[in-house]
Amino acid sequence: IVGGSLLAARRRRRLLRHSLTEAERRTLTEWLPMGGRLPPELRDRLERLISVFVGERRFVGCGGLTVTPEMKLAIASQACLLVLGRDTHVYDELRAVLVYPSQFIVPEQWHDEHGVVTDEERVLAGQAWAQSRIILSWEDVGARGGDGDAFNVVIHEFAHYLDHESGGAPWIQDAAARRRWRQLLDAELERLRNAVDRGERTLLDPYAGEDRAEFFAVASEAFFEEPRHLAQSLPELYAALRETYRLDPATW
Repeated sequence: IVGGSLLAARRRRRLLRHSLTEAERRTLTEWLPMGGRLPPELRDRLERLISVFVGERRFVGCGGLTVTPEMKLAIASQACLLVLGRDTHVYDELRAVLVYPSQFIVPEQWHDEHGVVTDEERVLAGQAWAQSRIILSWEDVGARGGDGDAFNVVIHEFAHYLDHESGGAPWIQDAAARRRWRQLLDAELERLRNAVDRGERTLLDPYAGEDRAEFFAVASEAFFEEPRHLAQSLPELYAALRETYRLDPATW
């Protein structure tokens, strides 16, 4: 056990020293939500996190798909963006990223209040399976939102990972702070639901109104894809996400 830990630590130190090639940097710029606007010191750290992610995680092509190095870099760059401001691990519990060519079907079963069991199928663009694996549709990885329309399936699913990992309050240890975080999400969630009920156009996708977990994932998409719009429209939520991620993308 000790030997395995030492080998893993040595491998990670080696990966952290790895620099991307110029071709990989061009791919990185193409796939990052903010393109080339990332500050140099953060970009250097991001490159090192990407090296760790690609070097330690398994990428599995599904449905006949072959996962290329460019695809790995595209996914890793967006996933590592979420942990860029933290001095913690890099998705340590994640074992594999499964990539389908397009949206995939997941069988589900649910029980109503009378105990009746219903089998159904859901068509998904991504799914965070606990903390051991994340499933993505490559077609949707390449689909990006336009101006004022945040959409990023990688950020969405890896935000779910962080949410699962922390029990609903990423990186927040203090009990009082965890309560304030959840109260803020619940208040913003209720505000979104009311706006949708009134037929108003909202910055956050109405799907965020499903529950607190989906709200956090959708808000994280907006935080990285449309940070200035989010800061202007929902300043309290933006400030909370800025504190959580320890990043301020609206200034990049």
